[in-house]
Amino acid sequence: MSGILRRFGLFRTAAIAGFGSAVLCCSADDRFRASVAVRVPGPSPDSLWLTCPTLFDSQCLLFSHKSGIDALYSYRVGPLPSSDVSGIVDDKSKPSDYFGRDTIANAAAKVAPAVVNISTHQDFYGIVSGKSIGSGTIINKDGTILTSAHVVVDFMGTRGSAKGKIEVTLQDGRKFEGKVVNADLHSDIAIVKINSETPLPEAKLGSSSRLRPGDWVIALGCPHSLQNTVTAGIVSCVDRKSSDLGFSGMPREYLQTDCAINMGSSGGPLVNMDGEIIGVNMMKLAAADGLGFSVPIDSVSKIIEHFKRSGRVIRPWLGLKMLDLNEMIIAQLKKQDASFPNVSKGILVPMVTPRSPGERAGFCPGDVVIEFDGKPVERVKEVIEILGDKVGVPIKVVVKRKGDKLVTLSVIPEEANLDI
Repeated sequence: MSGILRRFGLFRTAAIAGFGSAVLCCSADDRFRASVAVRVPGPSPDSLWLTCPTLFDSQCLLFSHKSGIDALYSYRVGPLPSSDVSGIVDDKSKPSDYFGRDTIANAAAKVAPAVVNISTHQDFYGIVSGKSIGSGTIINKDGTILTSAHVVVDFMGTRGSAKGKIEVTLQDGRKFEGKVVNADLHSDIAIVKINSETPLPEAKLGSSSRLRPGDWVIALGCPHSLQNTVTAGIVSCVDRKSSDLGFSGMPREYLQTDCAINMGSSGGPLVNMDGEIIGVNMMKLAAADGLGFSVPIDSVSKIIEHFKRSGRVIRPWLGLKMLDLNEMIIAQLKKQDASFPNVSKGILVPMVTPRSPGERAGFCPGDVVIEFDGKPVERVKEVIEILGDKVGVPIKVVVKRKGDKLVTLSVIPEEANLDI
């Protein structure tokens, strides 16, 4: 009997290896490599994971032996690893990159206890006239809750006031009265505080800078007052511009996802597969499914730092319209005007606002910014990061003009008047 089992084990091992060989010969495209992980049952209860590269952009195939069945049950696609062979990994510590049947559930379980239902009751002279519903996430055990500003604040211009009594309900059913500590209209981010005599759960903030289109994410919240709702999807776009959505004013960027986001989901977390918050769910496109948008957590973290330092978000203003240049735009501009500066990258200034800091500094339409505050720059995002909350501080800017003339300017940012 043992001989038969050994032959059966060898047969299965050979079959799996044969399948892997067929996969290896599937394509000659080696721009990306996926991994085929095979767990071969042996006499020890601790099975091994053997990972080897394949030369095609496809799924990572995981075979496990359970009750005599070799099951295909998960996948993960990644860029070419630094080594051709990842090696042998113990089953108890299999690589976190592998996407298993419990991956989404485990990620949700890490965050769900900290996700709250936020309801506001508008009260006029003792008469409750309305109620709005939203979501939020406890990000500190002291009761600090991250949510969307429109969930808890009514804005008149850039100044807001709480919509009314704020009631916060935890996943375990506990209820608290919340207080708006900070709110910012243009980012749609707010901080609410609750006080508890017992410990509160908290969720961890991650990073949105390494997200790629196609990454798995989950959205948690209380759509239509349905608490403890989890939906899954992928990142559709990592830098959807506010102008793409028809928004005017100060430029912003959003994460786009096909996770189900509905009324009441606003303020809830967008979460990666490590159970970390990578965005704050804000809105969905009306009359469309699978088009939801979140504020990237890296932007949110900077806003929170502004709140801590000054109680509000300070936004420097230069009065310059800026555009990232690429080879196609440069070629088109050179075709229209042969005297356009000879650059391969930089930031074009197509318009200067009259009576602005930029005009006073001497900026002209057609300037190409190549250096900002002593640092080479290629994208508007880099300029915004360098500016930070610098107001009233001179900043040196190097621009290139027609005829390849280099000019150094000194601009003093003012605080933006967002009421205009």
